[in-house]
Amino acid sequence: MDREKKLTMSQDIQQTRRQIFDELTKVVDPEIGVSIMELELVDKVDISINKVNIDLHLTSPFCPAVFGFKIAQDVRDNVYKLPGIEDVKVSVSNHFMADAINKQVNESPFPAKT
Repeated sequence: MDREKKLTMSQDIQQTRRQIFDELTKVVDPEIGVSIMELELVDKVDISINKVNIDLHLTSPFCPAVFGFKIAQDVRDNVYKLPGIEDVKVSVSNHFMADAINKQVNESPFPAKT
């Protein structure tokens, strides 16, 4: 691959990364009304062409599961709506309902793209 094409791909990934982080900033913990980015709940974001994997934890291992579901679903839906993104997988850890949250969120249908 020539240098110019690599540079363009790198710039595309950086732009996508910025868009993803902008969307993650919009996701708010419904219990306290603060962005998950401000709370530093996002542990890892992996971007591979048109797929994104996001690892996050919740504010506490025993925070209400309904809030955990809402946060994880909002993360997945917001990032999926970005142009060029075809798949998003969210992985919640360190929560008593993590397995159930991950299963429900990742198996739910994606929202329509606008």
